[in-house]
Amino acid sequence: MASTSRGDSLPKVQCPNHPEAQLVEDYRAGDMICPECGLVVGDRVIDVGSEWRTFTNEKATKDPSRVGDAQNPLLNGGDLTTMISKGTGAASFDEFGNSKYQNRRTMSSSDRAMLNAFKEISTMADRINLPRNIIDRTNNLFKQVYEQKSLKGRSNDAIASACLYIACRQEGVPRTFKEICAVSRISKKEIGRCFKLILKALETSVDLITTGDFMSRFCSNLGLPKQVQMAATYIARKAVELDLVPGRSPISVAAAAIYMASQASAEKKTQKEIGDIAGVADVTIRQSYRLIYPRAADLFPPDFKFDTPVDKLPQL
Repeated sequence: MASTSRGDSLPKVQCPNHPEAQLVEDYRAGDMICPECGLVVGDRVIDVGSEWRTFTNEKATKDPSRVGDAQNPLLNGGDLTTMISKGTGAASFDEFGNSKYQNRRTMSSSDRAMLNAFKEISTMADRINLPRNIIDRTNNLFKQVYEQKSLKGRSNDAIASACLYIACRQEGVPRTFKEICAVSRISKKEIGRCFKLILKALETSVDLITTGDFMSRFCSNLGLPKQVQMAATYIARKAVELDLVPGRSPISVAAAAIYMASQASAEKKTQKEIGDIAGVADVTIRQSYRLIYPRAADLFPPDFKFDTPVDKLPQL
C-alpha cells in the first residue's frame, strides 16, 4: 500500500518500498508508478493542465485547446469559463436569425479587471526579458492592492507598473523607473506615486538599490569585457565608501564608474553610449564623474591593467 509523508506543506506520495524513487506518471491511465518495483502508488490522478487534441484534417493555425487554460488561483472563480465561438451553419441559428448558443457573462467585473492587468504585466515583463517568478510576484502584489481597494482613483495600468517595479527590487533584479516607464503607458511620476502608496498600503519594504545592482547588466549591454566590469564595480564601491558622491543616485554613480573604467581601458565608451543604456543624461554622468575624478588614482583596483594612465583620463 502506498504511503504518504506529510512535510511542511502538501502530502507527498511515495512508494513504501522505495521512498527515494522518483515516481513515473502514466498520463493515459492516470497512475503514479514506482520505477523500481512497478507498484502503482496512486491512481486516478487528475491532470489540471490544458487538454489538447490534434487531428490530421484540422488546420495548423487553429487553436487545439478545448477546455481553456489551467486554473488561475489569483482569480476568485478560478477562471473556469467556457467560450462559445460564433456558429457558421444553419443549425446554429433560430428562425429569427439569432444565435442559439451564446456566451454567458460568468466572469465578474473584478476578475475581468485583474485578468486584463495580468495580461498587461506579462506584456511589460516580456518586453524587458523578466523571468516567470517576477511575473508571479507582480500578479500577487497587484491582487493584494486591488482587493484592499486602497488605491482608488489610480489606474490599474499605473498600479501594475508600480507592482512590477517593486517585484523586481524584491527579487534582487531591480529595474529603473525609466525602464519600467519605457514598456508601459504610464509616466515616471505616476509610477513613483503608486510605488510609495503601495509600500504604505501593503506595509512592505524594498531593499535600497546599490551601484552593484545595475553594473553587470549595464556593462553586458555595452559589450564591455569582464575586467572593465570588475573595475567599474570596484570604482563605484570605493567612491561610496570614501563618500565622494553624497546625494547622487546609484544609477548615475554606476554610469560614471563605467565611463571612468572604460576610458582607462582599450574598450572606450562615450558618455552618450553609457547614458543610453543606463537611462541617464550626459550631464548627469559628467557631474558624478567630476566628483570622483580627483581621487581616481585611489579608486582603481590594484591589479587593473591600464591602457590609458590615470593622469591622461578626460577631466571634463
